[in-house]
Amino acid sequence: MITRRPQVALLAAALLLTGCGGGAAATPERPAAASPTSPAPRISLEVAPQQVPGLGPRTWAQVPSRTRQAVVVTGRGKNSPLSTVVLYERTEAGWQAGESRLAHNALRGWTDHHRAGDLRSPVGVFTLTDAGGLLADPGTRLPYDHGVGFTATGTGFEGEPLAGSFDYVIAINYNREPGTSPLDWTRPLGAGRGGGIWLHVDHDGPTQGCVSIAREHMKELLLALDPDRHPVVVMGDAKSLAR
Repeated sequence: MITRRPQVALLAAALLLTGCGGGAAATPERPAAASPTSPAPRISLEVAPQQVPGLGPRTWAQVPSRTRQAVVVTGRGKNSPLSTVVLYERTEAGWQAGESRLAHNALRGWTDHHRAGDLRSPVGVFTLTDAGGLLADPGTRLPYDHGVGFTATGTGFEGEPLAGSFDYVIAINYNREPGTSPLDWTRPLGAGRGGGIWLHVDHDGPTQGCVSIAREHMKELLLALDPDRHPVVVMGDAKSLAR
């Protein structure tokens, strides 16, 4: 039986350290004597990060202004199936990064124009609104569909078993209808543009188009994401994200 919970709050976001420079001061003819009784004030030179590191202007422009949570997936290379995942959250002080997690993406890497069966993950910024899995809802604030439709079978590209891969999933809103089960097959761009792109449990090998991380980290992500914070995933190889 499939159950759904209403969306609640969660949302992650990103970070880019900004530089802070001081102006040159004129040198006096006679240096002032230091006063041991008048110590210089202690001033913090830290500046709150205003953007996710590694994201160029073209990529950053796609992140909605209301987004306060961003799952950033950075691929090792255009044709690599290896990547890292970091959850960034927007705070009053700026964007703060969570732990970096090892991940897999599609067997052949990344593409700006994903098509069904190309074995590449789509590059872009996509909203995150729906979750589900074979296992019961761990307590996420995202709507969660629980059912046997998330049963994974067979073996992966390296002969690894796929069982358990869909124990927890978060639908990536690429060519799908937000607000529906991850299992929904609606494809607004047409079936030829692929779909069913998820964040899911890693099976220790490349995916067909999804992004996968360890089970415990998927559970952590499900508990962290908040619909009220309008979470997105920013994904692609490092060079593409830097554009």
